[in-house]
Amino acid sequence: MKAFFYFSLALVLAQQARHEDTEFYEPVPNVITPGSVLGAAPSDAIVLFDGKNLDQWVSTRDKSPARWTVANGVMTVNKAAGNIETKRSFRDFQLHIEWMIPENITGTDQARGNSGVFLASTGAGDAGYELQILDSYNNRTYVNGQAGSIYKQYIPLVNASKKPGEWQAYDVVWTAPRFNVDGSLKSPAYVTVLHNGVLIQNHVELQGETVFIGKPSYKKYDAAPIKLQAHGDPSEPISFRNIWVRELP
Repeated sequence: MKAFFYFSLALVLAQQARHEDTEFYEPVPNVITPGSVLGAAPSDAIVLFDGKNLDQWVSTRDKSPARWTVANGVMTVNKAAGNIETKRSFRDFQLHIEWMIPENITGTDQARGNSGVFLASTGAGDAGYELQILDSYNNRTYVNGQAGSIYKQYIPLVNASKKPGEWQAYDVVWTAPRFNVDGSLKSPAYVTVLHNGVLIQNHVELQGETVFIGKPSYKKYDAAPIKLQAHGDPSEPISFRNIWVRELP
């Protein structure tokens, strides 16, 4: 009898429920205009490089104006000048960046078009969280160091690399780590990456900042610049174009 009562009550409650109960009309998402060409910046993006100048960038070494080369709508790494980073700091964001390994690239393994996008630059040198750039078109290297890897942490799901001389794109969704007042980790960083339109990192949980030797670990920060690496290998420098970011709430 008791089971029948609860069944009847559940039936009555279900009949009283309305589809409107699970339909929400606020908050209304902002209307934006997407780029007319794939990869073009949407209307709410912060354009970090539009092919004209490096006004949005500074040297990581001393915060002086960035000294990479700009010509024909393209920014090319100046290895002697070192890493560059955005003047602005960001927390959670969507990033679009296009890059090209030069057609005449030489070298092998990690010494072949090596660079990186540091999604949060937390200090000088190569401190931060690195999404690897490398010529991984018929170039053997360790798989957690190939193009599209979260360097030394996550292997890309597939190798979506194009051959040298062709433009490639990363589309990134970055969720920054959160920290407690005492500096301990509250929630880790997460990242999703598409390489040339192909999903290669699916909301992976980072183990900490990128390190070349040893195990990654976290150190407290709030917001940080986005950094591009001038790697010290002897191969020909790579180029970038069409870089924009959308801050996420």
